[in-house]
Amino acid sequence: MKKVFIAGILSLCVAFAPAAASYADEKKPGGVSDSELAPSARSAILLDAETGTIIYEKNSHDKLPPASITKIMTMLLTMEAIDDGRLKMTDMVRTSDHAASMGGSQIFLEPGEEMSVEEMLKGIAMASGNDASVAMAEKIAGSEEEFVKMMNERAAELGMKDTNFANCNGLPAENHYSSAHDIALMSRELLKYEQITKYTGAYQDYLRKDTQKPFWLVNTNKLVRFYTGADGLKTGYTSEAKFCLSATAKRDGLRTVAVVLGAPNTKNRNNEISRMFDYAFSQYSKHSIYKKGEMLGNIKISKGAVPELQLQAEQDYSVLVKKGGKTADLRHEVTVPKMIKAPITAGQVVGKLSVYQGDQLVKEFELKAPADVKKAGWWKLFKRTTGQLFHVD
Repeated sequence: MKKVFIAGILSLCVAFAPAAASYADEKKPGGVSDSELAPSARSAILLDAETGTIIYEKNSHDKLPPASITKIMTMLLTMEAIDDGRLKMTDMVRTSDHAASMGGSQIFLEPGEEMSVEEMLKGIAMASGNDASVAMAEKIAGSEEEFVKMMNERAAELGMKDTNFANCNGLPAENHYSSAHDIALMSRELLKYEQITKYTGAYQDYLRKDTQKPFWLVNTNKLVRFYTGADGLKTGYTSEAKFCLSATAKRDGLRTVAVVLGAPNTKNRNNEISRMFDYAFSQYSKHSIYKKGEMLGNIKISKGAVPELQLQAEQDYSVLVKKGGKTADLRHEVTVPKMIKAPITAGQVVGKLSVYQGDQLVKEFELKAPADVKKAGWWKLFKRTTGQLFHVD
């Protein structure tokens, strides 16, 4: 087997990074070809969830009906609403007549029936409930139409250029499409909320436990039971879309996302996802650059309420490498200005971490301010200047 070096420029590992470098044009170890990884799928992609590095792709930008994989965006907006305090897992969600009227996969909500946000998430993640999806959309945005606007706005923010949503559940609709590439982007974003795999990775559960008619949930994604490390994310099927799946699995600290669209049946779909996972876990590993919380450096603040800003790694920074490949020539550089002028906003980009292999740029991370730094008042600046003149702390 020939040793191969890391290919191309990887994407920014940040929330809104829209693009990623790809290994797809490399010769696969053992002579594995694109068609052998996902021969029956109309479109497919395999990537590292943390860095966004594309390991394999096939027609990944083709605009295709995504069926119920649409619900990944519905779950993402739900998790974001919980994260920013607009919603709680214990909040009750009332089912409208419109939500209850949804056909296809459902958890058979009755008009006026109430369930908690957590129960609705279970119904969406495990049973692919179209009715639960609409009920959540109405809870968050007031109507499904307004929620769909939110979906498309979020898609644009994530760089999902091959996508347009017409509903929140993936039922067949005009002008409703996405691509394997875009589905992988929103899947990565959803996986930032680690709690979601509690629902997407469960094989079975119940709704309405305390009633006379408990509803048994069995995950439509059978890989969560039969593939070691698989814990999500979402299946999809319509006669037009055929069999689709955005799946994720984690082993030895490496989390991957694999998407298949347009497979002819569930057996092919699951086999091709499993084959992509096997390839990723057998051929790649993560090489750590910084662990979350490690110090990266300081930046002096001009006229700030504090004189300097300490930069810490806000996440684990790592790069994807081929197993058996050379890592000795990997190096990294932290680039920050000597001084930056206040005010500074939390999340403001203040520098970058660059990873090189030899002279080739492998990965670049944006470094962001961890907190707001307000502009200092004149009295604080006077005291600071006086203290510096007389060496007073």
